[in-house]
Amino acid sequence: MPHCHLRSALLPWLLLVAPALAAPPAPLAPEHLSVERLPPKTPHWVYVYDAAFYNELDARVHLFDGDTYRRLGQIDTGFVPGVNLSPDGATTVVATTYFARGSHGARTDVVEFWDNANLSLKGEIVLPTKRAETGPSLFQVAYSADAHFVYASYVTPAASFGVLDPASRKVIGEIDTAGCVLVIPSGPNRVSSLCESGRLLTVTLDAQGHEASRAMSEPFFDPDKDPIFVQGIPTNEGYAFLSFLGEVHPVDLRGAQPAFAPTWSLVTSAEKEHWRPGGDQVGAIHRALGRLYVPMHQGGEGTHKDGGTEIWVFDISSRRRIARWPVQPLGLSRILAVGVSQDSAPILFLASDKADVAVLDAQTGHLKHTERHLGQTPWTFFNP
Repeated sequence: MPHCHLRSALLPWLLLVAPALAAPPAPLAPEHLSVERLPPKTPHWVYVYDAAFYNELDARVHLFDGDTYRRLGQIDTGFVPGVNLSPDGATTVVATTYFARGSHGARTDVVEFWDNANLSLKGEIVLPTKRAETGPSLFQVAYSADAHFVYASYVTPAASFGVLDPASRKVIGEIDTAGCVLVIPSGPNRVSSLCESGRLLTVTLDAQGHEASRAMSEPFFDPDKDPIFVQGIPTNEGYAFLSFLGEVHPVDLRGAQPAFAPTWSLVTSAEKEHWRPGGDQVGAIHRALGRLYVPMHQGGEGTHKDGGTEIWVFDISSRRRIARWPVQPLGLSRILAVGVSQDSAPILFLASDKADVAVLDAQTGHLKHTERHLGQTPWTFFNP
C-alpha cells in the first residue's frame, strides 16, 4: 500500500519532467550589436564638453538637442581632453590621454576622430607623449580652415604644436613655438599661439605642413595689468578675447599677420573692477546678429573663474549693452559657460556650476527649458 501512495505522488512530477527531458528548448538567437544613425542634425544641436572634474579620467562630450531637450548620445573622451569640430561639423576631434592601468601605467597620447553621424570612432593618430593638458579651450586641438591639417598643442614644459594629416592618420611634424602656447588656426595654413608677452606668434606652413615662415606681433594686451581669457570667441574676422577686467580685444586673422582692432569695454567706469566676466567659456557671439553674450559677476581680483550671476548682451557694432538677464530668477546658479546657435532663430545655452544646462531664446532671454545635471561639470559648448 505505501508503494501505491509513492507512485501516486511521483506520477505528476514525472509527467512534468518527462517533456523537458525529451525536448530541450531551442537556443536563444544570438544578439547582433548595431550602431544607430542619428537623425539629421539641426542648428540647435550642441556638443557639451563635460570635464568630469570629480573623476577626470572619464571626461565626456554629450550631444544635446536644444529643440526636443533630448540627450542624443555621448562620446567618451579620456583624461583632460581637447575637443573641437571639423569645419563641416561632420567630425568631432578629440586630443586625449589614456593610461594603461587607469590612473597610472604607460601613457598614450592620441588624437581621435569621431563620426558625428553615429558617434562612433572612425580613426586615430598616436601622438608623442607631450599633449598639452589644460582647461577647456577651442585651441588645444583644431582643424585648418580647409580641414587639410589638424593641429595639436604640446607642452613639456617647452611649447610646440604637432601638425597632423587627418586623411593619412599620420603626424607630419612638430613646430617649436618658443614659449608661446595653444593653436589658433587661420586660413588653410596659418597657426597663431599666445605668448606670455601679450603677443601672437604666427607660423605659416607650406603645402606639406612644414614651417615656411614665422612672425611675432606687437603686444595686444598687458598680461601683468589685465590678462585675457584664452577661450577666444569666434567672430566673422577671427576671434575676440575678453580680459579679466572686461576689455574686448578683437583680433582679425584674415590676413597673413594678425590685425588688432581698437579694444572696447564691457563695463562703465563706475562698474569697472566691480563687475567682471568669469567662468570657463566666457562669451558667445551670434555672428549674423552681431550679439555678444557674456556671464558677468560682481567680484574682485582672482574671481575670474567665478560664474556669472547675470548674462549681459551687447550689440557689437555700437559696442553698447542692450540687455541684462539675471539668472537666479530662472532657477539657475552661477553660469560657467555660454553658447549660441548661429541660425535665424537662435537659442542660447547656459551651463551652471550645478551642472544644469538651460536653453533660452537668444533674442528675448525667455527660458525655454532647463536640463538638470547634464553630466558632472559641463564647461564648454560646441555648436556645429
